[in-house]
Amino acid sequence: MRTWKWMITASLLVSLSAMGQDSTTPAATSPETRTSSSPAQPPAAAPQPATVMPAPSPAPPAISTAPPTTMDQVVDRALAREHALITFLQTRTPLVETYLQNLKFDEQMGPAPKEDHYFFGRLDLSDSVDRQDYLSGGASFQNRMMGGFTKLFKFEYKPIGFSWMIFADRDDFDRAHYNFKYVHREFLGDVRCIVFDITPKKDAGKGRFLGRIWVEDQDFNVVRLNGTYAPRPRNAQFFHMDSWRLNLIPGYWVPTYIYSEEGDFSYGSKDKNAFKAQTRIWGYDLKKNNKEDELTQVLVDSSVKDESPTSQDASPLQAQREWQQQAEDNVIERLQNAGMLAPQGEVDKILMTVVNNIEVTNNIDLPRPVRTRVMLTSPLETFSVGNTIIVSRGLIDVLPDEACLAMVLSHELAHIVLGHNLGSRYAFNDRMLFSDESTYQNLGFRHVPEEETAADKKAVDLLKNSPYAQKLDTAGLFLRQLTERGPGLSALLTPHLGNSFTDGKGGIERMAALMTSAPALDPNKLDQIPALPLGGRVKLNAWDDHVELIKTAPVAITSARDKMPFEVTPFFPRLTRYGSGANPGSPTSTANATPNN
Repeated sequence: MRTWKWMITASLLVSLSAMGQDSTTPAATSPETRTSSSPAQPPAAAPQPATVMPAPSPAPPAISTAPPTTMDQVVDRALAREHALITFLQTRTPLVETYLQNLKFDEQMGPAPKEDHYFFGRLDLSDSVDRQDYLSGGASFQNRMMGGFTKLFKFEYKPIGFSWMIFADRDDFDRAHYNFKYVHREFLGDVRCIVFDITPKKDAGKGRFLGRIWVEDQDFNVVRLNGTYAPRPRNAQFFHMDSWRLNLIPGYWVPTYIYSEEGDFSYGSKDKNAFKAQTRIWGYDLKKNNKEDELTQVLVDSSVKDESPTSQDASPLQAQREWQQQAEDNVIERLQNAGMLAPQGEVDKILMTVVNNIEVTNNIDLPRPVRTRVMLTSPLETFSVGNTIIVSRGLIDVLPDEACLAMVLSHELAHIVLGHNLGSRYAFNDRMLFSDESTYQNLGFRHVPEEETAADKKAVDLLKNSPYAQKLDTAGLFLRQLTERGPGLSALLTPHLGNSFTDGKGGIERMAALMTSAPALDPNKLDQIPALPLGGRVKLNAWDDHVELIKTAPVAITSARDKMPFEVTPFFPRLTRYGSGANPGSPTSTANATPNN
C-alpha cells in the first residue's frame, strides 16, 4: 500500500509549523509513482459527417444497462462511473481559480472579510491532480506552496488541496477502503439523487474522504460531494468542502464548483481562524490551434472577389488603424485560446447596449465600432485593447445595477475616444508565442496616471449626457463600499492586465468624483444595495466557456448581514440533465438574497 504521505500532499490545505522546522515537511513530499497499470485511454469519439459539428465529448463507456435492484448495486454502478470520469478527464487540462477570504467578526455585518487570497492556474489531470500557476511565472503550485515555514505557527493555504476536492479519492474510491451507507433520496434541482454517507474503513490510511455523496438515479454518476478528509495528520489540517458537478456533456458530470468554509464565531468557541473560499473550474474543452486536418475542411469558392472599399494602398492614418486592429485581434484571440476570455455571446450584447446608449447620447462617431468581451476571472478589473473593452466576470457579478455598469464601461470608452490606444506592439505575431501559464507576464494594458485622470474626466462628462445621468448615486455608493472594504480585499482588487480601481491602501483611484454626490453608506438601510456578493450575476459554462447572466427572483433582505458586498458565498446550482432544455446548473448562491435593481 502506498504511504500516507502522498495523500497528504494531494489533499493538504493548510499547514502549521513551529519556528526552526526543516524546509522539507511531510506535506511537501512528492506523490509516489504508481505501481498499478496505466489507466485506459478515453474512448474515441464517433466520426461525424462533414456538415455536422463534432460531438463535444466521447461517449461514456458502457457499464451496465440493467437497472440496479439493490443499494449495493447502486454503489457498484456509482464507483464504476466515478472511475470512468477519472479516465475521461485524464486528457483534460482545465483552468482552476480559487478565491478565499479570511474572516473577522463584525457586530453589525457578522463574519466579514479582513484579508483575501487569490490563486489561478491550470489543472493537469493525467496521472494525478496537479496545477500550474499563472501568477508566479509558471512554477508548480506544489513546489511553490508546499515547502517549509520559518514563522512561528504560520498558516499557509495550499491551492493544490482545493483542486483535489474535485474527487473523493482519485485512486482508492472503492469498497476495500470505504463503507457506504444509504441515507435517503433527494432532489437537487431537476435531478433526483440517491444519497450515501461515506466513511473510511479501519486501517484504510490517512487522508481518506469522510462525508456524503449524491448519486443521480439515471446513470448513477456522483453529482455532489460534501465532507472532509480524515484522520487529521500531525501539524496539518484538512478543510471541509462542498463540491458540485454539472452535466454539460452527454454521459458525464464534470467538476465545476467547490465551496469551502471553516471557523466558528459562536460564544465560547476557540476556532477563530475562519475563512470562506470559492473554487471554479472551466475550460475543459479548450480548443488549441493544432488541427493538422483543418485545410481538409475548407471549401474554396473561386467566385469570391475582394469587396474591400479601397483599391489602393492605405493612407498613413488608415495603416495606423489597421495596425491597431491587427494587434487588437491578436490579443483577443490569444486570451480566448488561453481560456481567459469567454467566446462572444449574449452578455457581450448586453454590455454593448450600455455602450451604445452612451455613444448615441454623446454623438460619438468612431471610425471603428467598439466591441465588448468578458474575461472569466474574479478580480475586479477592466481594460481596453484597441476598440475592445474587456470586463472581468467578477466585476460584473458585484455591480448592483446598469448605472454602475455604465460607469465602468464609460471609463474605458473614454480611453478609446481620447485615442489612448495601448497594445499596438502585439500586432507582431511573435509576441503571441508564449505559454498560457505566462499570459500575465506577457500581456499588459495599464495606462499612465495622466491618461487615467483624463479618462475619468471624460467619462464623467459622457455619463452626464447619457440616460444614466440621474442614476449615478448608485455608482457613487458602489465606490464608497469599495473604499470601505478595499483594505481587506487586496487580492480581489489587484488587476493582472489593466489599471486598478484603488491605490495600495484601498482608496479609490478611478471615477472618484462620483462619490461626492452619492449618499452616505448606511448598512441599516435595507433598500440600499451598494454592491453584490460574488457569483450573483454571471453563469459560466465550464465545458465551452460561454457565459450568460443569471435570472433569479429577488429575495427579501431582512438584516444588514444579508447584503454581503463583495463576499464569497456558497454554491447551490440547480442541477439539470444535458439536453433537458433547461440551462444546466446556474451557480445560484446566497448572493441571490440581493435584489436585481
